Amino acid sequence: MLWNEATRHAVVVDPGGDAGVLGQFIRQNGLNVEAILLTHGHLDHAGGVAALSRLLAKQQKAPPVIIGPTAEDGFLLSSIENQARHFGLEGLENAKVDRYVVEGEQIQAAGRTFDVIHVPGHTPGHVVFVDKAAKFAFAGDTLFRGTIGRTDFPYGDGDLLVRSIKEKLLPLGDDIVIMPGHGGSSTLGAERMNNPFLCAG
Repeated sequence: MLWNEATRHAVVVDPGGDAGVLGQFIRQNGLNVEAILLTHGHLDHAGGVAALSRLLAKQQKAPPVIIGPTAEDGFLLSSIENQARHFGLEGLENAKVDRYVVEGEQIQAAGRTFDVIHVPGHTPGHVVFVDKAAKFAFAGDTLFRGTIGRTDFPYGDGDLLVRSIKEKLLPLGDDIVIMPGHGGSSTLGAERMNNPFLCAG
């Protein structure tokens, strides 16, 4: 989550659960969530969207707009409850977006501009939201510190993920900070130099 200190307008990225905890934090800090951004359709990134959206609709004057990923991940968003049952999890719900995104568009929210970059491979419709002015990216499960996202799903494609990272993310510049969906942050420069999936060969 990020917010504008002056306006208190906020953006939530990939709420996989804990809607109550998130809602309480938002309320206690006087935030108004303009948008919920989804990088992809896996349950741990979108399973809390429905509950959080309902909660914020009661707390705010207007509910947040739910945006992303690309339409290729629609089958995942609509099967979150099945995904959860597979892992023995409860309380997660299928997610609906107000609109899918496409490669190259820009999202305006909380006073920031996010460029949408389609980076498939972990899932077909995975996107990365890049704030070029502030030099950071919400990378979801594409790129992590020292590794990349899993591609051992029936719809995964490891070669495509690596190629997409090299062709679409690395050219953004070494000083871009990546905020992955799991684990600590890194920079594109550090990953270019040290990530075995990117510097091999």
